[in-house]
Amino acid sequence: MTPDQLADLHALGFDTPRPWTAQEFQSLLNLPGTILFGDQKSIVLARIIADEAEILTLVTHPHHRRGGLAADLLSQLHTHSQMHGCTRVYLEVAAPNTAARTLYARHGYSESGRRPNYYRTPDGARIDALILTKTLT
Repeated sequence: MTPDQLADLHALGFDTPRPWTAQEFQSLLNLPGTILFGDQKSIVLARIIADEAEILTLVTHPHHRRGGLAADLLSQLHTHSQMHGCTRVYLEVAAPNTAARTLYARHGYSESGRRPNYYRTPDGARIDALILTKTLT
């Protein structure tokens, strides 16, 4: 997928925090260790550094949600990360995003930290980010 396609999909899936631009996706894709799985329906973008993988974003097109696409992408990411020596995966998620938090909990993620007032909503309010982690075995 192109950075423009990634930005379009991201905009359909996120309003809080704000969607990422094509330029931001291009910058991330250029970083060493960045990996992308998925297609026009759902993607996960992550980065492997040393023995950790960080999920940068995971988004599913609204018309394709609740069909197992995100779960499949997480499984692919976990397998790939383990094959590359990772022992842990982590991410940040907006505290009010219960759908994402439920997905991650089902896949073994637990809260390991909180960043108060980390995200800004479109109306200017501030919300916490939760740091979720999963140990890969």
